[in-house]
Amino acid sequence: MNNDKATTRTEPVQAERRAGSMNRREFLAITAVGTAGAVMPGGGLTVMAGPFEESDYLKLIPVDKKLDANWVASLFAKGKPKVYRGDDLRRIGMPVGGICAGQIYLGGDGKLWLWDIFNKVTRGVADKGTNGENYVKPLEQTSPVDQGFAVRLRTKNKTVTTRLDIAGFEEVSFRGEYPVAFVTYRDEALPIDVSLKAYSPFIPLDTENSSLPATVMEFTVANTSDEQIEVEFAGWLQNAVCLHSGEPGQVLRRNRIVRSPGMTFLNCTAEKAREKEVEPKRPDIVFENFEKPTYEGWTVTGTAFGPGPILKSKMPDYQDVGAIQGKRLVNSHNVRSGEDVRAGDAHKGTLTSKTFTIERKYINFLIGGGGHKGKTCVNLLIDGKVVRTATGKNNNRVGAGYWEVSEFEGKKAQIQVVDDYSEGWGNIGLDEIVFSDKPRKAKDPLPMEQRGDFGTMGLALLGQSCGIARAELPGEGMLKSLFGDSMRTTDASKAFGQKLRGGLGRTMKLKPGGEQTVRFVITWHFPNLRLSNFGAKDLGRYYAARFGSAREVAGYVAENFERLSGLTELWRKTWYDSTLPVWFLDRTFANTSTLATSTVHRFGDGRFYGWEGIGCCAGTCTHVWHYAQAVARIFPELERDLRERTDFQIAFNEQNGAVGHRGEFARGAADDGQAGVILRSFREHQMTPNNEFLKRNWPRIKMATDYLIRKDSNDDGMIEGAQPNTLDAAWYGKIAWLNSLYLAALRAGEQMAIEMGDDDFAKKTRAIYEKGRKKIVELLWNGEYFIQIPDPKHLDAIGADTGCYIDQVFGQSWAFQVGLGRLYSAEHIKKALKSLWKYNFAPDVGPFKEIYKRGRPYALAGDGGLIMCSWPKGGKREGWKKHWQFMYFNECMTGFEYQVAAHMIREGMLKEALAITRAIHDRYDAALRNPYNEIECSDHYARAMASFGVYLAACGYEYHGPKGILGFAPKLSPENFTAAFTAAEGWGTFSQKRDSNTQIERIEIKYGTLRLTRLRFEIAEGIEPGKVTALLDNRRIAVGFDFEAGQVTIDLRQEIKIGAGSGLTIEII
Repeated sequence: MNNDKATTRTEPVQAERRAGSMNRREFLAITAVGTAGAVMPGGGLTVMAGPFEESDYLKLIPVDKKLDANWVASLFAKGKPKVYRGDDLRRIGMPVGGICAGQIYLGGDGKLWLWDIFNKVTRGVADKGTNGENYVKPLEQTSPVDQGFAVRLRTKNKTVTTRLDIAGFEEVSFRGEYPVAFVTYRDEALPIDVSLKAYSPFIPLDTENSSLPATVMEFTVANTSDEQIEVEFAGWLQNAVCLHSGEPGQVLRRNRIVRSPGMTFLNCTAEKAREKEVEPKRPDIVFENFEKPTYEGWTVTGTAFGPGPILKSKMPDYQDVGAIQGKRLVNSHNVRSGEDVRAGDAHKGTLTSKTFTIERKYINFLIGGGGHKGKTCVNLLIDGKVVRTATGKNNNRVGAGYWEVSEFEGKKAQIQVVDDYSEGWGNIGLDEIVFSDKPRKAKDPLPMEQRGDFGTMGLALLGQSCGIARAELPGEGMLKSLFGDSMRTTDASKAFGQKLRGGLGRTMKLKPGGEQTVRFVITWHFPNLRLSNFGAKDLGRYYAARFGSAREVAGYVAENFERLSGLTELWRKTWYDSTLPVWFLDRTFANTSTLATSTVHRFGDGRFYGWEGIGCCAGTCTHVWHYAQAVARIFPELERDLRERTDFQIAFNEQNGAVGHRGEFARGAADDGQAGVILRSFREHQMTPNNEFLKRNWPRIKMATDYLIRKDSNDDGMIEGAQPNTLDAAWYGKIAWLNSLYLAALRAGEQMAIEMGDDDFAKKTRAIYEKGRKKIVELLWNGEYFIQIPDPKHLDAIGADTGCYIDQVFGQSWAFQVGLGRLYSAEHIKKALKSLWKYNFAPDVGPFKEIYKRGRPYALAGDGGLIMCSWPKGGKREGWKKHWQFMYFNECMTGFEYQVAAHMIREGMLKEALAITRAIHDRYDAALRNPYNEIECSDHYARAMASFGVYLAACGYEYHGPKGILGFAPKLSPENFTAAFTAAEGWGTFSQKRDSNTQIERIEIKYGTLRLTRLRFEIAEGIEPGKVTALLDNRRIAVGFDFEAGQVTIDLRQEIKIGAGSGLTIEII
């Protein structure tokens, strides 16, 4: 029950972002100054730089980065796949569900965890918060669902049963190659090796088959002994339907074994309990209602809880008393002696009950206040040990809470209330403790069939034979029963509150050296999705429009398994069959897994929708999502849906062309997001095979472009007035980074106008652009980088002014992504990027963060990173500090860093670009935190999908589907280069080889088709081609070519289509 009041904001762009209420002592302990990249717990990280002298630390961001030569060499080396073991496994959570289908993690030891598939909206993973909580204290495996796999093996001499996890095997290793993970299990005491391949079908360009609510678990068992062995392999699954909303006596869970050709399925459902199945009730026992003026029967320590329960009439007005039962309650926010808000939270103490006997299945209570585990909490103690705990939710209200304690019935226990936290939300509230056979929960007003967690789930075993099939497994001796000869049940049911598990398995006989594979599929189907910002509306799940149940999903996977599995593996092999460094391939594609998290949803009507990060900042925000490059290239259908359904319909202002930056939730445009919508429209057009998308949307694209032009009242290429943007405020003046995006949007508008035959608009945008490209250098260049000239009428507004800001040339970065070429002076832009490296990149952010403490912890001491803004020439105004947004300048945010890195690669700054990207990669090494959860304003942050843009830059990729143009200009090892690429209707591999006289290009299609009329390639410096030949498979293709500025353009005399399995070879001599 906190006292922290929301800060009022009046800026045009609003978001739900706040600095976290992390314990400052914890933060400072974590951010102790050290050597950059020093080996952390878990080991394995290469030292990036240093050591630094004390004088260097005084500079905070050293100009001389002192990058270690071996570390720099490792940036470019192919390297070996990173395999995690030991303690690192605890932090791994790789999303392995379908895209837009909920979120299931695969842990480092192969266990599935998190299970965010029940449509419960959380703020951050596991509801830990949205301000970097999972960065500072990474979440480790936690699961509301009991699920796992085990083996029993028989040899001549012994029978051994063990689980497939870190506790069951001596050696476990993890290798992630998203969308596929590989886990191995070995133990010297066992004559088997087990390997797991886990994934959900993932096929670029095939959104439908990549959006299945399903996870495939393929286990291969190998006999490493010299005798035949018998292996039984089995999995189990808890029926967790109605996980959050089910009520004893009201909900009955049911498991059934269903056999069909090619599959055995454990079908988990729920239904309303029939009258005769309702459990008999025992009367509730009120243990404590706190209505006495003293804590009689309780032991008190410290000062937090005062002399007795406080009268609700005496509580401060910022605490909500509506749900309190009676007149009094426990409240450790102690302002009884006139303390202010902070002093009230500074008190600490404990409150411990007398000993009692647990006599019911549940302990119910009302709880509120701080959400700090172990610090502001209520604990159940048995023999002095905490066996259950609960916290508040960082709010000022008490709400229903309960513990399920049936396993402890008959045991002695105590309840302990703890306040050991003295900063924000440093308090705990408690009222009315009741022992009952029914949990006390907030009443769900919806009928059971309409609740988010109502649906079906199940476990499938693929193949014809299934020797183990049990609808119910006991609480005790579960593994023994799973593999035993006891009666096999095909139908079982239990009332809510009792765990219902079932299992499936198969017996195999393996000769020495022999191996077999067993394939399980876990599926789910929870069709009722409600998001808080949409009110009570059931948005639905897109997968539910295709399938009626989890069993139907499993049947579809079983029937199409070879294709789904084969194409998923083909993409994985295509991606990793590359000359690029393995670490680089890992990092630039890892964030694509955000699509398989609860950051994104696809509603029942097909609408694609995304938060900024899980549960935070609504509306598929234009000024965040336009950084992300992955979705448009991997599943372009989703980005097209965002343009057509959201940006140009739901969010579109018919009067002025503004695109609401949060869809229906914020109707005002953000200038950077508006420019991003125009550029993304051009990109989406390029990722189609024809002009139909552009034809449908051109009138509104044109209006959106005109909206920005009207903000440039004198048509000089400079936006004026209030300029709302991604830093959640309106800036004023002439601003380099926003105008660079404006120039890029003008160029994109011009190109689309030309294609649509709108010559007048093309000329208009070109004329404004030509003025702006000159002015941005004339007015905003300070000799080293681009700046902001503030508006003298708005000096109170926040901005960067003379600061070296991370996005200062973002427009040029975007222009390269969509083939627009050079926007303005290459000399100035490259120097600006060099200044960003010089003034903003810190091999260790620790010294900087020790001085500039404001900001969220997305990089800590020992981490390298690119700081958002620095003021190497002074000019930072003290008045800015009153703005909460000022904290952003002190942060490292991966999406911004990636766009800079991508731009640097295009400009030839390979070392700097790779160093920035590798610094991020090392920040998310499993030795420190989850490699698949890049965090900004909440977990799995959408902007981080900008990492794919770094990959595209390394390939020098250029594509225009309707025109049939494809180009590459590899930046890393162009003499011997191989990498995957996608196009509008197909994907495959591009390779290039150079020697002193010849350059050979090879385009192979692995999936779909590729239509081509023109190709572009960069030629080695000093070489001028004299002849070009082309072969489609073994058939010569007539071509012509031009050469200019180091680039050869090859025109195919006739349009060609390359199908899967075919390839085009170009020889340039």
